[in-house]
Amino acid sequence: MADKQISLPAKLINGGIAGLIGVTCVFPIDLAKTRLQNQQNGQRMYSSLSDCLIKTIRSEGYFGMYRGAAVNLTLVTPEKAIKLAANDFFRHHLSKDGKKLTLLREMLAGCGAGTCQVIVTTPMEMLKIQLQDAGRIAAQKKLMAAQAQLSSSPAAAAEPAVETRPTATQITRELLRSKGIAGLYKGLGATLLRDVPFSIVYFPLFANLNKLGQKDPNVKAPFYVSFLSGCVAGSTAAVAVNPCDVIKTRLQSLQRGVNEDTYSGILDCTKKIWQREGPTAFFKGAYCRALVIAPLFGIAQVVYFVGIAEFLLDMLPKHRA
Repeated sequence: MADKQISLPAKLINGGIAGLIGVTCVFPIDLAKTRLQNQQNGQRMYSSLSDCLIKTIRSEGYFGMYRGAAVNLTLVTPEKAIKLAANDFFRHHLSKDGKKLTLLREMLAGCGAGTCQVIVTTPMEMLKIQLQDAGRIAAQKKLMAAQAQLSSSPAAAAEPAVETRPTATQITRELLRSKGIAGLYKGLGATLLRDVPFSIVYFPLFANLNKLGQKDPNVKAPFYVSFLSGCVAGSTAAVAVNPCDVIKTRLQSLQRGVNEDTYSGILDCTKKIWQREGPTAFFKGAYCRALVIAPLFGIAQVVYFVGIAEFLLDMLPKHRA
């Protein structure tokens, strides 16, 4: 396919719009994924995706499913913009005289895109996870307190403590005060371990699936082909790297529930999960992640390939006139 050259501002706008639409649609499932992944053997609060969402609505209200969404909506624009634009940049520079890229070069372009995006992804995920998992830890504490009261005399029952949950701003300030900028990049290695392989799988798979829907090499595939290609490639890559996502989520969680392990690094986390929870624990939340990533990247590719930004940028001069 002879790719149409799109300006960098258009790429960034397309990527940003795609991220905003996608995150808004699938954030509750992403919240459930984080809570399911952080559950360890012991006091388990949720048995499935639906159970997690139902209990979240009952205890925290409808908007409880969107805890941490503001962080994502703020940072997903540069994150998705960097990812999609970087992939295009590397694909362009790895191509020879506009010839079709080999699979290896497509994978190298994806690797470059995944490496670039962690600049924004790591602090975004770090803050999002704290906010998403706060409800699970609070619910666990309430359950433990209720069980303790049942085992003691009613007269000894104390007034429940008022629950306070930190905001993203408070968490950021505390991390910067105590650990500096490195505090926001906790889990950087695990994020690279997830995002680089994800991009290596996703971008070549999407490009080749999308080409199957092209009737003419010089004409873009229909939008529904881009959507389905993004869904299939996204869900496939998401499940493939889910073990890395579990490790990343555990490492980036600053608070732990009752009797839950702490970890000193990637190897320590991998060892403890394997020994104490079994190999299946590495696929906790895999179907949630697939449900999040499939429409997220399907929508992202439709917006990106339809080129909303090009239309908006073309309209600016007319509007000024």
